[in-house]
Amino acid sequence: MDSLYAPPGRLTTSQVAQVLGTTPGGVRNLVYRGRLKRAGGTPRRPWFCADHVAALDAERRARRSA
Repeated sequence: MDSLYAPPGRLTTSQVAQVLGTTPGGVRNLVYRGRLKRAGGTPRRPWFCADHVAALDAERRARRSA
């Protein structure tokens, strides 16, 4: 289970999955492929920078609409 609280400006794996419309496994795949970087937390419960997640989401939406 993800940590319920992340510092301001950071998102948990579950929150990232909700924003991107994917699963926690999909988020792990994005990290593995180098499309998303961890920004703290622990190896089992990482946090991600909200700005980077928003940029990735915008990039994915732009690709879908093109």
